[in-house]
Amino acid sequence: MNAHTTAPAAILWDMDGTLIDSEPYWIAAETALAERFGVTWTHEDGLSLVGRPLSDSGQILQERGVALEVDEIIASMVATVADRVRSHVPWQADARLLLERVVAAGIPCALVTMSYSTLADAFLAQVPEAFAVVVTGDQVARGKPDPEAYLTAARLLGVDAASCVAIEDSPAGIGSALASGAATIGVQRLVPVGADPRLTRLSTLAGLDVEALGRIAAGERWDALDAL
Repeated sequence: MNAHTTAPAAILWDMDGTLIDSEPYWIAAETALAERFGVTWTHEDGLSLVGRPLSDSGQILQERGVALEVDEIIASMVATVADRVRSHVPWQADARLLLERVVAAGIPCALVTMSYSTLADAFLAQVPEAFAVVVTGDQVARGKPDPEAYLTAARLLGVDAASCVAIEDSPAGIGSALASGAATIGVQRLVPVGADPRLTRLSTLAGLDVEALGRIAAGERWDALDAL
């Protein structure tokens, strides 16, 4: 690392979409559940839920005609997606490489996800030493875009959120990270990432290294999507 660049206090990682390409798993689980009850559920419906709390997903599916309690809807989807992740973790290759670089540099990491513990545990079994702290959707009162999850992760790490870099891929997650005060990277995956002067927007995490993360933590911002 450049002598003038200080490493972030921690890297706070979203999971679904950011670290692993699990959003198609979620959309497939939603679609299958909807079909059981004769409910039409489109790919666009699935995209509208990316990054949002599972309670929102359960409520919307119930309102559309899935005749189960919200908790039952959530449990069904989590079990389905967790089984698929246990069978095959669909890594985002760029995120996996960056995670390896961060861990090798000794920078603490937190997993900050709206998925529930069952699914997070299926993923964490593949990287048991990577994350010092894990905050899941069933551990917070207010899901993303509320900053509670990111503020909780920073508190458990013993650092100020403002000294951390958060990496997200959804509008709800980006809103949560920005509201916590963390320097935020929005990587565009399945859904558009809107411009924001506080946000570093990227089409990929490839090419990022620890030095770049340090510059972002120190206040540098850039927008790789502006020219697209």
